[in-house]
Amino acid sequence: MEAESEPYVRLATLRTLHRVVADLNAARSLAGTLQAVVEGAVHGLGFDAAAVSLVRPDGDLVVAAVWEIEESTFGGPAVLLGQVGSRESWERMLQVADHWGTLRFLPHDRGWAIATDVPTWTGDGPMPVYGNDWHPSDVLLAPMYSAGGDLLGILSVDRPRSGKRPGAWTREALEMFSLQASIAIGNARLRAEMQRALARLEKEQQALRASEESFRQAFEYAPSGMAITELHGEATGQLSRVNDALCRLLGRPRAALRQQRFVDLVHPDDLDLLLRTSAEGGRAELRLSRRDGGYQWVCLRNSVVADAAEGPSFLLTHVEDIEDRKRHELQLAHRASHDALTGLPNGAELRARLARRLCPVAPPPAHVPGQALPGEPHQAAHAALDGRAAAEAPVPPAHGYAPPDGALERDRAAFAAGEVLQHTGVPAHHVHAVVPAEHPPGDLWHGHRRGAHAGERGLAVLYCDLDGFKLVNDRHGHNTGDAVLIEIARRLQQVVREGDTVARMSGDEFVVLADNIGREEAKELAGRLRSAILPPMRIDNRAVRVGVSLGIGWAGCGMSIDEVLHSADERMYDEKRTRGGAARGSRGERSHRRAG
Repeated sequence: MEAESEPYVRLATLRTLHRVVADLNAARSLAGTLQAVVEGAVHGLGFDAAAVSLVRPDGDLVVAAVWEIEESTFGGPAVLLGQVGSRESWERMLQVADHWGTLRFLPHDRGWAIATDVPTWTGDGPMPVYGNDWHPSDVLLAPMYSAGGDLLGILSVDRPRSGKRPGAWTREALEMFSLQASIAIGNARLRAEMQRALARLEKEQQALRASEESFRQAFEYAPSGMAITELHGEATGQLSRVNDALCRLLGRPRAALRQQRFVDLVHPDDLDLLLRTSAEGGRAELRLSRRDGGYQWVCLRNSVVADAAEGPSFLLTHVEDIEDRKRHELQLAHRASHDALTGLPNGAELRARLARRLCPVAPPPAHVPGQALPGEPHQAAHAALDGRAAAEAPVPPAHGYAPPDGALERDRAAFAAGEVLQHTGVPAHHVHAVVPAEHPPGDLWHGHRRGAHAGERGLAVLYCDLDGFKLVNDRHGHNTGDAVLIEIARRLQQVVREGDTVARMSGDEFVVLADNIGREEAKELAGRLRSAILPPMRIDNRAVRVGVSLGIGWAGCGMSIDEVLHSADERMYDEKRTRGGAARGSRGERSHRRAG
C-alpha cells in the first residue's frame, strides 16, 4: 500500500474503502456500526489491529469495539474491550501527539504522555531498524467528530502490515475513513435515539390506551351517574357522554341525554345555583328532571380534564343520588319547624317567616309619600326608595304570605348576595310591610281619608286563644284535648286564604299570618276563623265545644317580632276581657298545655 507511485494500488484501496464505507452505512445498530469501523480499518486500510473508544454521556471514553487479524498471545486489543479512560487523559495525549492533518501520531519515545487510565496495548511486531519503521509502542489515533464539532470517539490503529509508519496516501485514506465513520456513528446514534423514542412512544401509547380503557370501564360501570360536558365550540355545555347509571337515575335513554345540557334538566329554582357552581372542584346539591316529570335530588361534583398542550378539554361531572338523604333532611327540617300534633308550623317557624318578611327600617307614612316629617329620621332615605319603588319594586301579590311573583325569593337572594339599597341597608327588591292607617269614626275627614286609603294593605297577625280548652282537658282527658286541637287546626286551614300561614304557638294558641290584606278583610277573616271554631265537634261519641278569643295585630318593617306578637296577643286579651272570657292575672297563670 505504500507503493504510492503505482496507480493500481491506489485504485484498489479506493475500491476497498468504498466497500468498507458501504458496510458502515449498512449496519443496523450502533454496536454493528462500531464493529464495522474497526473491521474496515483492518481490512480496508492495511492495519493488523484497530479499536474504537466511544465517548460516554459523562464525557469519559470506553473501548466499545476491537478487531485484529490474529489474536495476540500477550494482550492484544481484545483485552481492552469495556475499559474506560478519562476524557482529560485522552485530551492530554492528543495535545502531545504529532498532528498529521486530523490524525494524531504519538511516537514510542513520548509514551510518557499516555496516562495510566488510558486503555493501551503493546504490539508484538519487530523492533524498528530504520527511522520510518513502526515501533510496537507507536500510537496512531483518528479522532472522530460530529457535524457540530463534538468528539464522538477515537479510532486507534496499530501494526501497519507494511511495517512502516503510514505515508501520505495511507494517512489521507485513514482521514477519509474516520470522517465516514464519524458520519456513520452519528447516524447510528440518531437511529438508536429514534428507536428508543419510538419504543418510549409505543410504551406511552400502550399506557394511554390502558388508561383510556380503565377510564372507560370506570365511567361506564360506575355505580353512580357520570357525565362528560363539552367546554369548547358550539356544543359548549352539552352532555357528550353519559353512563348507564345516569340514564337509570333520570329514566332517560342515552341518546336523549346526549342532546341535553344540565341547564335544560335542572329545576328552575336551582338554575342560579347550577350557574354559580365552579367548573373545577365545584359541588352543588340540586334537582334534575326525570323522564316521568318528577325531579331527582342529586349532588354534582365537577372536575376539569385538561390537556397538557391545549388546556381544559372537557368537564367530568359525578352525579350522586341523594334523594333519600334529602328526603330525610326535609323530614327532619319539617319536624323542627312544625308542630308534631297538628302538623302546623310551630312558633319558631312563625318567627322565621316574620323575620324573612320584615326589615329593620321603618317605611314612611303612606299619607305623605316622599316628604320628611318631624321626628322621623328614616323618612329621607325612604323618599329615595319610594322614587325607585314605582319602577323597580314588584307588584304586590294578590294575597298570601308567599307572593306568587317570587319577591320574597328575590329578597333572600339579595340578602345572601349583599345587595342593599344605599343609605338604607334594605335589599333592592324588598317590598315594605306597612301597617294600614286606622281612622277613628269621629274624624271629620274620615270619609275623604277612607276614600284615599281604602286600598291600604299590610301584614295582619291574628292571635287565637281557645276558651274552655282547659275544661275539656280536665273533663275528658288529654286524648280528647289532642283531638280537639287537631280538628281546630283543620278548620282554621279550611277558612284562611291560599298562602296564609296557620301556626300553633303553644298549648291552645294559634296564630294566622295574612299578608297583603286590608283592615276590613282582616276583620272578615277573623270572623271566618271564629265561625269555624265555635261549632261543636264530635269526638269519641260526645259533643265537645270550645270558644275563641281573637286579636288582630299588624306587622310593619321596623318592628321587632316580639313587638308584633305582643301587639296581637294584647288585642286578643283585650277581647277576652271585653267579652267576659277567662281572665288572667298574669301570663304565668295561663294553663295551656303543649301537646305533641
